[in-house]
Amino acid sequence: MRKRFDAVIIGGGINGSSIAFQLAKRGYKVAVLDKGKIAGKASGAAAGILGAQTELTEDGPLFQLACKSRSMYRTLIPELEELSQVHIGYQNKGVYRVADNIAEEMSLKRLIENQQKAGEDAEWFSIDDLIKREPFVSAKLRGAMYIPNDGQVQAYELSLAFAKASMTLGAEIFEYTQVTDFILKGERVYGVRTSQGEFLADSVIVASGAWSREILERTGLVLPIIPVKGECFSVKADKTLVQGTIFSHGCYIVPKQSGRLVVGATVKANSFDEKVTVEGISQLMEKAQNLVPDIANAEWERAWTGIRPQSADGQPFLGQHPVIDGLYIAAGHFRNGILLAPATGELMADILEGRTEKPNPFELSRLEYLDQSSKGVVI
Repeated sequence: MRKRFDAVIIGGGINGSSIAFQLAKRGYKVAVLDKGKIAGKASGAAAGILGAQTELTEDGPLFQLACKSRSMYRTLIPELEELSQVHIGYQNKGVYRVADNIAEEMSLKRLIENQQKAGEDAEWFSIDDLIKREPFVSAKLRGAMYIPNDGQVQAYELSLAFAKASMTLGAEIFEYTQVTDFILKGERVYGVRTSQGEFLADSVIVASGAWSREILERTGLVLPIIPVKGECFSVKADKTLVQGTIFSHGCYIVPKQSGRLVVGATVKANSFDEKVTVEGISQLMEKAQNLVPDIANAEWERAWTGIRPQSADGQPFLGQHPVIDGLYIAAGHFRNGILLAPATGELMADILEGRTEKPNPFELSRLEYLDQSSKGVVI
């Protein structure tokens, strides 16, 4: 099989599908290729926190991109749900980033001041104030930084909605299609070779998460992205234990519309191992009970893992290949892939169309140098 497209996207996770959605809206003939199923890896495993202020603590390009992306969801979700007929489960009851000692309390209070200076909403709740809003949190906590604008979604459903919405707009999705090589002539890409034949395109975008490094090494590019394993589990409670997301160092509890509570996530760097371990889940159980003691009485549902892509400097790579024309990269989002998906899709579509006016702080050139020993571009 040989097919022709304007753009081919390698990776059917949240960001690949978001890019496809934006390009399809602009009239591009788009193909999305995935070696498995759409949203079958990290995108489907995520807890779905839209934590622009929860996880990103310093003002700068990434913080600003995250806040912009979070705000895009307000208009984007109704559009996606209408086009895809998928209910995304968006809710916004805020995030409580809790402190369990004086040092954490002081750190969070400084963070609140910094984020308020950056124009974002955040406030400190004493433990008494916190318990008034969330009666089942542990009284042993010091209090919490309340972030009213950090919401959440059903991650798998959101990923699926992006994919289906892009299909409604004309994109084509090819599951179980393994990319084996790029079609290159000189320093230009003309498509990809796959297990299902050749896909020709003027533009190719690699959005394969933790697997992006392996794919790009075929072009001589060594991307500093490592796989980070994260384990999660879910339970069902017979009463509402929390309304907002409870977030602490090493553990979060996310209440879903279905009544489930998602608890995550462990962190194991340099691992593609997708097995759920007793050690990892038991650690999460202990931490979750320290936050909300009554979660110990909840009914067990299931456990799973996701492999997240972490870049060397903690920021995603969003831009063109440093050597090969027509080849683009959107990878390295780590724990913020769901949050950053709307802005990633828009930015990558703008880059393909040459619409970006300001310098792009997420370009690959920020860490580029030439590795003479391997004769490849190393980032």
